[in-house]
Order: sequence, then structure tokens, then C-alpha cells
Amino acid sequence: MKRMSILIILAIFLMIGCPWLAVTFAGGAGMAICFLLFFVANPLFAVVSGIFAGKNMKQLWSLPIIIAGLYLAGVWLFFEMGEPAFLLYGSCYLVIGVLTMLVSAFVKNRKFIEKN
Repeated sequence: MKRMSILIILAIFLMIGCPWLAVTFAGGAGMAICFLLFFVANPLFAVVSGIFAGKNMKQLWSLPIIIAGLYLAGVWLFFEMGEPAFLLYGSCYLVIGVLTMLVSAFVKNRKFIEKN
């Protein structure tokens, strides 16, 4: 449970705090920061959270869903409410998180089976 709370705090900072920081303080470099967020930081965080969720899938299965929801909340709050392009990004982050969670769980179970 401690791992889940740490990841949710990181997700709140990355998915809600970073768009707020980009809108508030970026100025002329706002578009570059948004590109870094949407194409580098958020997908990497979706992969990392999927890996952690796959290690304990019974308790952490909802983590990719929470991350996609927090992403949508953050961008709709600070950029434009109801923009359909952000739904596409959010669904891609959800798919990335779920796939890495399933791959991580498969690798963990395969290592467990090989040991026994």
C-alpha cells in the first residue's frame, strides 16, 4: 500500500502539477515543455507505473487507470476543457500502462515458475 501511495503522489505531481507549471511559468517555451511532457515524461511514467503494477497486480491493477484519469484532469483543467485530442493521449497512456503491467506480471510469473 505504501508503494501505491508514493506512485499516486508522483502521478499527481506529474500529471496535474507539470501542466500547471507549464501553463504558469513556461512563457515562450511552453510548447516545447508540452511536447516533452506529452511525448517523453508521461509515457515513461506510464511504463514505470505499469512495471510496478505488474509486480503486485492484485493490489495495484488500478494504477494505469488512475494515471490516465489524472492526466485527463490535469490537461483539461489547465489547457482546454473537453479537448478530444487529450482523450487520445490519455487512452494511449492507459494502453501503455496496461500492456507494461501485463508484460511485467508475465515476466514475474515466468521467473517464479522457472525457479520451482
